[in-house]
Amino acid sequence: MITVTRPYFPERETFDRYVDSIFEGRWLTNHGPLEQELTRRLETYLGVENLLLVSNGTLALQIAYRALGIAQMPGQYESAEVITTPFTFIATASSLKWEGMQPVFTDIDPDTLCLDPARIESAITPRTRAIVPVHVFGNACDVEAIDALGEAHDLKVIYDGAHAFGVTYRGNSLLSHGDASTLSFHATKLFHSIEGGAIIFKRKEDLERARKLINFGITGPECIEELGINAKMNEFQAAMGLCVLDEIEGNLESRALVWHAYAQALRGNVQLQTRQTGASLNYAYFPIILESESMLLEVMQRLQQEGYLARRYFCPSLESLSFLGRPAAELQDEDVITPQIVHSTDIASRILCLPLYSGLEVSEILGAVRIIVNRHVKAA
Repeated sequence: MITVTRPYFPERETFDRYVDSIFEGRWLTNHGPLEQELTRRLETYLGVENLLLVSNGTLALQIAYRALGIAQMPGQYESAEVITTPFTFIATASSLKWEGMQPVFTDIDPDTLCLDPARIESAITPRTRAIVPVHVFGNACDVEAIDALGEAHDLKVIYDGAHAFGVTYRGNSLLSHGDASTLSFHATKLFHSIEGGAIIFKRKEDLERARKLINFGITGPECIEELGINAKMNEFQAAMGLCVLDEIEGNLESRALVWHAYAQALRGNVQLQTRQTGASLNYAYFPIILESESMLLEVMQRLQQEGYLARRYFCPSLESLSFLGRPAAELQDEDVITPQIVHSTDIASRILCLPLYSGLEVSEILGAVRIIVNRHVKAA
């Protein structure tokens, strides 16, 4: 069975050498030497500063909210609002709700699949504290427009860059935009540390505050300065991250071959995501958008029968989840704005991600391509 993704496993001998160094140094966590090395190497590879490693990508978002002062603090009863996209993985929105904030969903651009800047401004209210856009499938948001909105309305901008590892925009790291950008290093990602994540801050002072937050607020043996949590990356995670980073170029090359084979065969047969001009590709995902949900379900079934497991990303559109909605008391507030969501709901019903991972051969995907192209021709 060819799955939609497969975790990248580096050379075992390389991983063993890093693990041997852990046993020799007897340092397992709390900013050990491998975590420090991975931090330095990622800053260099990504072309960023102020990078903080954490234990997973969801905590990366939550720590960013806290470090930037937008998370709802105990004793604040009126929900702070944060504008975000409904077309994303649940963690983008649930991390806001978990931190006491109200996600306010605005619609996406149906071509790029990213948050539409033209719809953001009308959703801003006196309660709005921040904007959390997502670089969907590694496709760059319109960062100039969104950053300008944040500046004009004195709002923090935190980019969820879970899919955007290594992506550049106009020659610089895409992750350098906004007040912060977050990454996920989950096992299924292009770059992973089994579990893990990172935050890239614009300002060093925000990085320094976040360092305290991920270690319970502790700053010394007998000093606890503020409310914190445990979000540190351990040495075994860092070891895996270093191994995967050692082999990242080969990983990208393998993915690129399959990505371009899909693009060449399917362009003109199905709708493809429109890539942001000036942004590089990292070959993390290959989404296709079919004509209808019924066609999608038929194609999925046929693919599975032939040994291909494709997956629906992101379904359902998050505005449909009641537990992410507003408290009943706020629904009575005539100042509450509920933006209309059309494109996200539509795209979520018709989008499918095809198998793509390092080691997958072009010859192995030809059957999937034939199924999709033949179904499109039949429909036409």
